[in-house]
Amino acid sequence: MNRNRSSAGRGQGTKPKSSGASGTGQVRIIGGQWRSRKLPIKDLEGLRPTTDRVRETLFNWIAPHLPHSRVLDCFGGSGALALEALSRYASFAKVFELQRDAANQLKANLQTLKCDSAEVVNGDTLALLASGTGEGFDIVFIDPPFRKGLAEATLNALKAHNWLKEGALVYLETESELAGMALPAGFDELKHKLAGQVCYRLLQFNTGELTQ
Repeated sequence: MNRNRSSAGRGQGTKPKSSGASGTGQVRIIGGQWRSRKLPIKDLEGLRPTTDRVRETLFNWIAPHLPHSRVLDCFGGSGALALEALSRYASFAKVFELQRDAANQLKANLQTLKCDSAEVVNGDTLALLASGTGEGFDIVFIDPPFRKGLAEATLNALKAHNWLKEGALVYLETESELAGMALPAGFDELKHKLAGQVCYRLLQFNTGELTQ
């Protein structure tokens, strides 16, 4: 398995893959137009979908901002966050995912849902971010493999290459020992919670801070 610096899947190397003779698991959409739909996910090493409980808290936080928003998921994994956003009427979602099998499964799930408002890109997140974008995003999910130093690097790459609209909301999920991590200039913390070994935060991007 490819284990380069932006190895995809949530929490690479921190939790065992789920059991199941068929080689697949499931992810459940918890709200919106596809509420309660269960979709298959590949049983790949390190694939760690954000739990229903954490996902519910996150989407309660960002609910007013989701309709008609442009969403970027930097480490797609199962696609749970992007699918949940699309279910709740985000206008478009772009997903980066390193593992080819996981990316292909997410594409298949989007086809199952008859959703044509998403793009799944198979590749290294930091390299993809470095290529820049023509249009920024309103909401960004960052749930990288744990203990690989990707959280701060991803925030800096988003800022440096103009992926964020002014006032963009950024969800950051990390290992709990990074709960006190200093944020790069331009990011303000709005919400912060701990759940077991996971720290998750809601940030807001403010370009005004960069000129102060």
